[in-house]
Amino acid sequence: MRNASTDRASALSRRAALTGLIGGAGAAVLAGCAGSEGVRTASAPGRGGTPRPTAPDSTPTPGAMTLFDDPAFNFNGLLALGGAGSGSAEVGEVLTAVNTINRAGLSSQTYVRTFHELGDRLMGPPPGSRPDDATRRSRALRAAQYYGQALFFVLGSDHPGNEEDLYRAGRRAWETFCDLCDPQPVRAQIPYGDTTLPVWFFRPEPSDHCRPTVILTNGSDGQNVDMWTYGVAAALERGWNALVYDGPGQGQLLFVDRVVFTPTWEEVVSPLIDWLDMRPDVETRRIALTGLSMGGDLAPRAAAFEDRIAALVAMPGCVDPWLGFPPELRQILTPDKEETNRIWNEEVVPELTPDEAATLRKRFEPFSAEAMLAARQGKTFTDFWTPARRITSLDITDVVPRITMPTLVLDYDDEQFYPGQPQQMYAALNGPKDYVKLTAAEGAQLHCSPMAPQLHCEVVFDWLQQVL
Repeated sequence: MRNASTDRASALSRRAALTGLIGGAGAAVLAGCAGSEGVRTASAPGRGGTPRPTAPDSTPTPGAMTLFDDPAFNFNGLLALGGAGSGSAEVGEVLTAVNTINRAGLSSQTYVRTFHELGDRLMGPPPGSRPDDATRRSRALRAAQYYGQALFFVLGSDHPGNEEDLYRAGRRAWETFCDLCDPQPVRAQIPYGDTTLPVWFFRPEPSDHCRPTVILTNGSDGQNVDMWTYGVAAALERGWNALVYDGPGQGQLLFVDRVVFTPTWEEVVSPLIDWLDMRPDVETRRIALTGLSMGGDLAPRAAAFEDRIAALVAMPGCVDPWLGFPPELRQILTPDKEETNRIWNEEVVPELTPDEAATLRKRFEPFSAEAMLAARQGKTFTDFWTPARRITSLDITDVVPRITMPTLVLDYDDEQFYPGQPQQMYAALNGPKDYVKLTAAEGAQLHCSPMAPQLHCEVVFDWLQQVL
């Protein structure tokens, strides 16, 4: 028999914890903040556009680096701004969009609308000119960035059902960019399970000259344009090939095919290497694998079971993505599915504000097609247990010691997603290894160095060229 007063007290304490978790630490679930010391947090802004007060304590993004008071929006805005160095954004466009959003009142609705309109505008000609192919290529790449910005927050807007359409708009912009590249990337559909993996294989020039190749693994919520910023452009400059792909839980496989993340990422990467092995322009002894964001968990998992990878880079190292979710949320998960979902549906969901609910829908959609489809209808998923268990299955603590190839583990000052996990991965590696921490003194703080992707790529590719 359940004690009613005890249950009520439990529900109240859980509600208090979750209020602090989602509201008081606005980036805790949406942008991954674990409430680490020194990271300023803010309540998630409402749809009406008025941000709640923020704490006046220190922040890892002072002054001009603070585009928005809310850290989740600010982190994404910084990612857009950082893309300017590789041509995937324009400083003036991003800052003008930021000002437009702040004047209207920061909210998911104003953020989505502003960046969506900016993407649409860039897919047309610039004012007063007839664009040549170089102009169209540049504008399409930036449009892909801005559609991606809108896509990230669309589930919290007034039109969550637009998610797939927004993804397709960004994909069209990306494909337009690829069509206008010289040489164009080789595009393929590589069999994977019951579906295929879309692949874009970039080469510095179209000959069959044998070259080293880097496979670029995205994370959760990343888009193809992010791989341009965090690897393709740098690889081409150095005479390398670069392979971009959508895996389960990413891009086309998530938003269109409804295939969610898998813990056995070697089953994703091995077919890619099989495909590369058949190409005369790939030096098969020099195939490197990188993983950005949560890809810092996926790529090492693949490397532990795929010995054709010559070098590995985890950006950052991540051994357990579930620990990137705050403890108050993790405590909901019990071994019993029925009890877990009872807690979720009876004690948690009824108390969530619209912004809190949208936050959780976004974070869980790559792990549950049912959760994604419910979110597109403005509803919160009822099965918490299944996606939570899928996230816990991504724990690679026990397989990291199997990795034998040279490995670079990156870390960042004020790492808000996986604090402490890069050091944990580095310590567990048994093969040749290096650890580099990018710092606030370099403007490279925060998860994946959103303000310094060029420095990020310099560190990665200098290391790769030395090791290979």
